[in-house]
Amino acid sequence: MSRLNDLTEFYELLANLERKLGGKRTLEKCDGRMNWPQRGIYFFFEIGEYRDQTSGELRVVRVGTHALKEGSKTTLWHRLKQHKGNDKGGAGNHRGSIFRSHVGSALIQKDNWAGEIKETWGIGQNAPREVKRLEKSLEQSVSQYIRKMPFLWLEVNDESGTNSLRGYIEGNSIALLSNYNSVSDPIDSPSSTWLGHWAKSEKVRNSGLWNSDHVMDIYDPKFLEILKQQINQQLR
Repeated sequence: MSRLNDLTEFYELLANLERKLGGKRTLEKCDGRMNWPQRGIYFFFEIGEYRDQTSGELRVVRVGTHALKEGSKTTLWHRLKQHKGNDKGGAGNHRGSIFRSHVGSALIQKDNWAGEIKETWGIGQNAPREVKRLEKSLEQSVSQYIRKMPFLWLEVNDESGTNSLRGYIEGNSIALLSNYNSVSDPIDSPSSTWLGHWAKSEKVRNSGLWNSDHVMDIYDPKFLEILKQQINQQLR
């Protein structure tokens, strides 16, 4: 019951964050000219994916942050833009976004994409121009999928590094949400039609999240109080 109670508190905190922000956004309606914080955490939901314990409440399907490596200057919007893909042409670069890579791998399996794409998708940190040309239509499909997903964001303007508060909140949020260690007694299970069931990553499939890091971790319940403090500071 303790995990269920903690999940209930977690979603209550996100509901408060949503009120402070004035609602969720979708990437299809976002650009860099908006007033984004320099650094933060994001929480993606997915239409059609609901919590088990409530009626009509969307469940979180991905949590992420950015600039955790020492010296990294990546901003929150830059990370979100990597997930969104290019405004011109609607493609993108899944090698710069594990989120895109997971979604693409699921689309490949579910929709039986061409064999040459199966062989190159997710391979390497870069790819020749010809490979990118072959992958372009799938990159466009990934962009269309992710851009429709509602999300919330939380400003946490701390320094980059392994001891980042953003990293602490991100990792514990994922661990709390993940069903990887609760296969026999899951909470907020994905629907039978969730695209993630077709993902290449076994961690995505078993966690019910578009995450692979931290899904096997044990969360620290104390992080909820820190999350609450950070949300209370948002747009104060």
